[in-house]
Amino acid sequence: MPTELEEPIAKNALTMLINLSADQEVLANLADDDTFLETLFTKVTNIKEPNADDVSMLFANLIKSEKMKKLLTLKRRVPEPVSTSPNAMDQLMDCFVKGAEGALNKNATYDYLSYVFADLSKSKEGRAYFTSRQEYDGVVPVTKLTVFTEHQSSIRRKGVASTIKNVAFDIPFHPTLFAEDEGNLLPYILLPLAGPEEFSEEETLTMLPDLQLLPPDKKRDSDNSIIVTHLETLLLLTTTREGRDRMREVQVYPIIRECHLNVDDEDVREACDRLVQVLMRDEEGENGGQPGGTQREHDDQQVVELF
Repeated sequence: MPTELEEPIAKNALTMLINLSADQEVLANLADDDTFLETLFTKVTNIKEPNADDVSMLFANLIKSEKMKKLLTLKRRVPEPVSTSPNAMDQLMDCFVKGAEGALNKNATYDYLSYVFADLSKSKEGRAYFTSRQEYDGVVPVTKLTVFTEHQSSIRRKGVASTIKNVAFDIPFHPTLFAEDEGNLLPYILLPLAGPEEFSEEETLTMLPDLQLLPPDKKRDSDNSIIVTHLETLLLLTTTREGRDRMREVQVYPIIRECHLNVDDEDVREACDRLVQVLMRDEEGENGGQPGGTQREHDDQQVVELF
């Protein structure tokens, strides 16, 4: 462990690296240095490391380099008690999940690791990690993140929302996201969109249990950009007929309607409009509905991976 004299020096050095890594040449050199990366992993997985959050922030910068995709296949020593997996990604995930609010390391929250996940999930290889059951704990990584969509940290919420949205580009994975005994995603992205408004008995009857009878002090996410991200995730989940039918079945429309009415933000209202157009559209062969594939394809093209 660093001494009291060494701690501020280490923190200052990390702060300098965080700032310098904005330069593309510096970024490339740091991301290419495997010994340096091992040092960062040693620090971030050390539950007594006083600067673990600074290391997390540096990881969030380094992940902008294409070279950092190697984290998806990187193996290293098992850092018990933080993780029992030799996979670097699993170790970062365990830090993030177990370490929320200082539960793992009293000096760290690991919130900035959510930005690492968001960036990696932009790629096909990254999405493959987040949608694959991991051998060491038998859990699909993205399902560990959904519980943080209403977390008090806006950094954590933003990174998690972006990761979930990027994962939603994997259309074959949608059934897992919808399944209540697997991803059970809908309540976790609808709750941040819901306020204290009351709904009719008819609308409430078939809503998801978590969305029924919300308290009068229920608040939407305070960050409108996160609301937009969740709305775009829902739009991606309308890609399949099964997804659209499920969202109609559990009365997603009234929640989006109230979000549109009560959030004074152009981007939020535009995202609400696009989603409602899909949900309220007649399906092909129903009530004279026309094939909707072209419009849905256009909608999907308007949604881009974050970050």
